[in-house]
Amino acid sequence: MRLNITVEGNTEKSFVRKTLAPYLGDFGVYAKVRAVDGFGRYMAIKMDVMSWLKEDRGSDCRFTTMFDLYPIRKDIPGLKNAMKEKDKYKQVEVLEKAIAQDLNDPRFIPYIQLHEFEALILADPKSLSCQYLEHDEAIQNLIDMVEKEGGNPELINDEYKTCPSRRIIAEIPEYSKASSGVTVADKIGIQTMRDKCRHFNDWLTKLEELGR
Repeated sequence: MRLNITVEGNTEKSFVRKTLAPYLGDFGVYAKVRAVDGFGRYMAIKMDVMSWLKEDRGSDCRFTTMFDLYPIRKDIPGLKNAMKEKDKYKQVEVLEKAIAQDLNDPRFIPYIQLHEFEALILADPKSLSCQYLEHDEAIQNLIDMVEKEGGNPELINDEYKTCPSRRIIAEIPEYSKASSGVTVADKIGIQTMRDKCRHFNDWLTKLEELGR
């Protein structure tokens, strides 16, 4: 099975190429990825996916997305209904269903990252040490923070100052998503990420099953 993945930026694109695609290849799922312009805007993502759906009509091909719930733009379908839900997993479920209905193709598997890429980094903050030497205290602070927030990095909240990326930057100001985030994520590994991130795990399970 071939899998075309539309992502919102170059970091996610590199993550798919370096970490996710090789992993899925072991299940007979061969991933191709491209990033869209228009950071965080649903319409840009929709246009890319729709274009891909028309370009590749093969029955052996599936399509999916990877973009952040934070910061999400107001043009995404289902947002009003999603915001009525207090549970973040319910919110993202409503949004993904609305996106699937909007694109209206059975080959499409929607996925929104709770709340952003850095949730995967916070699945194992100690792995930041591979890029940020002599930051033991800062990394321990991140470990403690995740535990204080309930141990679930997907639920680290989505406010401007307290989203996952800014939690990391508050402790490690030199943190760069583009230059080191993918390297750290690769060190953490898929299994640890899915163990700590329920929604990410559910998505991976769907993708693995494509090759069976």
